[in-house]
Amino acid sequence: MSENSRRWAPYGVDAAPLPAVVGAAGVACAAAAVASPRHRVGLALAAAGLLGQTAVYLHTTLRGKLRIWERELDRLGLNGDERLLDIGCGRGAVLVAAARKLPAGRATGIDLWTADQSGNSRDATLANARAAGVADRVDVRTGDMTGLPFADGSFDVVTAAMAIHNVPSSAGRLRAVDEALRVLRPGGRLLVADPWPMARSYAAHLGRGAARPLGAGYWYGGPWLGVTMLEVVKGAGPDA
Repeated sequence: MSENSRRWAPYGVDAAPLPAVVGAAGVACAAAAVASPRHRVGLALAAAGLLGQTAVYLHTTLRGKLRIWERELDRLGLNGDERLLDIGCGRGAVLVAAARKLPAGRATGIDLWTADQSGNSRDATLANARAAGVADRVDVRTGDMTGLPFADGSFDVVTAAMAIHNVPSSAGRLRAVDEALRVLRPGGRLLVADPWPMARSYAAHLGRGAARPLGAGYWYGGPWLGVTMLEVVKGAGPDA
């Protein structure tokens, strides 16, 4: 298998019904513009806006987020022997990218395998790991991010890519962030990518960390649905 085909393995579409609905609305507006000369300009503008949002969304979910996570993982300067946990790993986009950088380490993914991502399943994740040639360093678990089944300080790096926001309650999301920090060793790093209001709320809850926007490559339709990265280095001591 070529390097290019490994890199762009089938990781699914995030919240697939959303771009489908927006795209269908754009097509409907375009058809209406053709059929209605009186309202053609307004309908054509609406069609362009809706179809443009759909294109931006699909670029993010199929290409943009993968490039950004490659960059973020490179920024960590991994030695290659770390233990990494990817929370809400889905079909393994971040998990597999991380495993490629851990030839002597271990990448563990955990998920409840809900329908938020198209084709989401444990088997699909393992198939992507095999296709990338990293199945020997990947573990996949079924579990709840608000009560992670790992001991304190089990991992050197914890990542969560557009996952924690899926927890329905604010209290549950903050529990998930606390759990991510709990299983991280002192000196380890936490990377959480989520919509900007939530990422900033996590930083406020923890009282630490740097939140920064990830740019147009991680826009789900436009800047109003842009993604922010929260990066935290865990300190030492009982309050870390």
